[in-house]
Amino acid sequence: MRKVAVIGAGKIGSTVVDLLTGSGSYEVLVLDQSASALKALEGRHRVETLAMAIDNPEAVAERIKGCFAVVNCAPYHLTTAVARAAKAAEAHYLDLTEDVASSRVVRELAKDSKTAFIPQCGLAPGFITIAAWDLAKHFDELHDVRLRVGALPRYPSNALNYNLTWSTDGVINEYCEPCEAIVNGKLRETPAMEEREEFALDGVTYEAFNTSGGLGTLCHTLDGKVRNLNYKTIRYPGHAAIFKALLNDLNLRNRRDVLKDILENAVPATMQDVVIVFVTVSGMKAGRLMQETYVNKVYAQEIYGELKSAIQITTAGAICAVLDMLADGTLPSTGFIRQEDIALPDFLANRFGRYYAPQDATLLRAAAE
Repeated sequence: MRKVAVIGAGKIGSTVVDLLTGSGSYEVLVLDQSASALKALEGRHRVETLAMAIDNPEAVAERIKGCFAVVNCAPYHLTTAVARAAKAAEAHYLDLTEDVASSRVVRELAKDSKTAFIPQCGLAPGFITIAAWDLAKHFDELHDVRLRVGALPRYPSNALNYNLTWSTDGVINEYCEPCEAIVNGKLRETPAMEEREEFALDGVTYEAFNTSGGLGTLCHTLDGKVRNLNYKTIRYPGHAAIFKALLNDLNLRNRRDVLKDILENAVPATMQDVVIVFVTVSGMKAGRLMQETYVNKVYAQEIYGELKSAIQITTAGAICAVLDMLADGTLPSTGFIRQEDIALPDFLANRFGRYYAPQDATLLRAAAE
């Protein structure tokens, strides 16, 4: 049984704890600065909790010494502190961050590390990159790679057509920060919330627009190898227009604490959500212009007798699957590991990755001229 440190006891961190301890293969030390957040985990079998500040790498490193790995589920602004603590403690490091700047620091930390550093192990970035890379490898020449992901309420009932399903800080960050993309063969930054499009899936109309961080390292992996590559977040129509008014017209992009307070006190959370994963790749294959598409929907469900939202399941399931593959030797044990280095069949075959392969999932590989 391996001991793992989980940093952060929020919605995702607590689900990671449930999955790891429920598997019977891990015991968990949970660190969070909030004693009240840890209270719900106290007394659970194979779970130890510790309330402490997370922004001091030296103090955190001292507490996590002897752990096999650190699973970082803390807010994105604590990413680099936790990564430095993991390196000092010589523990493997995994995180969920969508923050581009933080991921660059993690990559630097991995260069001379004795352990593995695997950032961006969630849904997007994370699984979406694994699925896109699996499709891209089928082509002789890549033209366009489009990644679309959304965590949506099943029953929206407000003007935003949205309910809070995960980190408010994370949502605001991805709506405000620049986005990486490849446009006409050139790596560039594009503004968040722009390039809105509409599409229909199973009779439902959605909108999608640029958001930051969803591509992970894929831009750099495919630089010079693809004509167009982009990532967009899926929402119901009307969401982007209202949010752009909040960010731009009311200048709340420069008052993020105010925006967070408004959202968390006005927009209800929900456990009744759906996660949509939609990847389309086109290019040349055996002399023909072809297209392949991966589509999947994941819904909220019970895990070990407790209802978990779709975003909890997909995010926590993804990072637990990567941890499991690291533990069983499927993944290298040192250096920087990209999501593209993880094989889709291996991921879906994993006991945690299987949550991405429900019976109603569809894998559509449709050729089009």
